[in-house]
Amino acid sequence: MSAISALEQALENRWEALWARVFDKEPVELVDELRRECDRHTVVCSQTRTVVPNAYDVELADFVYDELTRRGSRVGQELTDSLARHAERHGYEWAGPLTVHLTRAPHLPNGRYRVASRVMTHVSADGFQHSAP
Repeated sequence: MSAISALEQALENRWEALWARVFDKEPVELVDELRRECDRHTVVCSQTRTVVPNAYDVELADFVYDELTRRGSRVGQELTDSLARHAERHGYEWAGPLTVHLTRAPHLPNGRYRVASRVMTHVSADGFQHSAP
């Protein structure tokens, strides 16, 4: 085997290992991190009402973001659905409509992510209606 073939094989092996780490392992870790973020920010309003943030921002490293969007993945919807099921199991109530927003984060190393949550108020269409003079 020539030196070039050996180098190609080594690069291919590393590439496959990176793919396995990012797409087999990371989504599970990402879902777990979303759940932890939700659990960390619960607000107990009464014995029967626990409210959690409704807007979640997931920052993805460039490589991961590019690959997910290039393939047309529904990862945002899948993460939202998973988080909704988690909240339902725990009896949580959303502070408004649930959203999980994926963004590119060039400062994060490949295969990494960051999750943050906040309460995003729901704007009703009623607020935009003008009363007749």
